[in-house]
Amino acid sequence: IIGANSVVLPGITIGEGAMVGANSTITKDLEPWGIYEGNKKIGMRNKDEVRQYLLFTKAKEKGYYIPAQQATPEEIATVKQQMSQG
Repeated sequence: IIGANSVVLPGITIGEGAMVGANSTITKDLEPWGIYEGNKKIGMRNKDEVRQYLLFTKAKEKGYYIPAQQATPEEIATVKQQMSQG
């Protein structure tokens, strides 16, 4: 996620799941799942929690749409079970 009015310089790699605050200027590569303000890492996101949140959000928005290539069988079963419960 890249915040509003942020600038990413050419050749920079932003790791999967990284979050960049608004008005940041990114001048170096960012680690996956890091939380950044400017070029300073201020925290880390829990990959499993983010993945689970996105999975459930999509499932609720789109019925039973679950990106199977990104979800484990256990995650799919859990979402289906929760969807059937309301």
